[in-house]
Amino acid sequence: MTASVNAPLNTRGKLAASLPDEQLAEITALFQFRRTGYSLDAPFYTDPAIFKIDMEAIFGQHWIFAASTAELPEPGDYVTVDYGPYSLIVLRNDDGGVNVLHNVCRHRGARVLTESAGSTGNLVCGYHSWTYSPEGNLIHASAPGEAKFDKNCFALKRAHGREVAGLIFVCIADEPPTDFDETAKIFEPYLAPHDLSKTKIAYQQNIIEEGNWKLVMENNRECYHCDGHPELACSLFPTWGLTEGLIPPHLEEVWDRNKQAQSSLEERCRRYGLPYEVVEQLDTRIAGIRISRESLDGEGESFSADGRRLSKKLLGDLRDFRLGRCSMHLQPNSWFHFLGDHVITFAVFPINEHQSLVRTTWLVADDAVEGVDYDLEKLTYTWKQTNLQDKAFVELCQQGAGSPAYEPGPYMKSEYQVEAFINWYVQRVQEHLA
Repeated sequence: MTASVNAPLNTRGKLAASLPDEQLAEITALFQFRRTGYSLDAPFYTDPAIFKIDMEAIFGQHWIFAASTAELPEPGDYVTVDYGPYSLIVLRNDDGGVNVLHNVCRHRGARVLTESAGSTGNLVCGYHSWTYSPEGNLIHASAPGEAKFDKNCFALKRAHGREVAGLIFVCIADEPPTDFDETAKIFEPYLAPHDLSKTKIAYQQNIIEEGNWKLVMENNRECYHCDGHPELACSLFPTWGLTEGLIPPHLEEVWDRNKQAQSSLEERCRRYGLPYEVVEQLDTRIAGIRISRESLDGEGESFSADGRRLSKKLLGDLRDFRLGRCSMHLQPNSWFHFLGDHVITFAVFPINEHQSLVRTTWLVADDAVEGVDYDLEKLTYTWKQTNLQDKAFVELCQQGAGSPAYEPGPYMKSEYQVEAFINWYVQRVQEHLA
């Protein structure tokens, strides 16, 4: 686990403070009188003012999943992460740690790095060539006839960064939530055997969904709609999220098969010393989490039509492909699947109140060879299709939220994780606005 240099204080409440008092009072009332057990009122998905508050209270105060270790394998490697009005540079430093810097030149505010990923030595702004070290210190800013000035006063603004079990998180708050330490202790033992430090990127997909970021997250938090994912349904049991008393007659055979597969999986996990128990703290802690290891249908190895492995190379210290999926949800913007043969990470980055970028990254063992150990099209097929289907579902909901006829509807029992996400969201914003 590594951390970036300490972040300086930034202005808290700047976005919310830009709203008129009357408008802020109306928004506060929407949160206060939100109807438990029902979806949110339309303004939560359509109002630019609430989006500003989301950016401040959620994305401005919490740890956000930004990238995987495999995306920054060498010193100087970087990715830029954009959400709402913010742009961050996440860079591997010479000590092997991660620096997180605001991607805003201290001269006249130009973006310093304009590519989404790359490798660099010093950071050079393309406007007037102000040059910064990888730590963000201003090291060159000369112009003919200009008097000298104190470069120490014009370093790039810094943010917090953490690297845990091969996942990189960023936080722009003055004081990041400290309970992330406890959340990290929960998920590290589940992820460690997959050893993401020995993986590489097989493929990365960026999709812009015409939907509010909360709709994207809500859609991921339930499988009530999974009949709309025929490719995923081949390996993912359609009874996910249901309990014994909720199984309809036509799914009883599937439920029995799922229970048998889960029992076999848990026996293998005990044999190999792998944690598999469900830990679900989505709305009971600040850094909300759900993690478990769950069986897959068919051969139980991967997200393929028959459940068989999609890469011939086992990850990390694993000794068996038949390990189902270790799936993790983290508040507020990410979910993950860790399998024996590959890993898939998902990150949601809000663009505005009605657009979100969904970034999906497939990781394989660093010695796996494309065309020999894995077929890229087969590796990515299931989740490429699922992502496009989810995009369509989210966009239908966004369109509906914009209609005067929209009103919140009740959550079904299988959608309890959707409500947990909304409960978490409402609580965090209310605490921020208090």
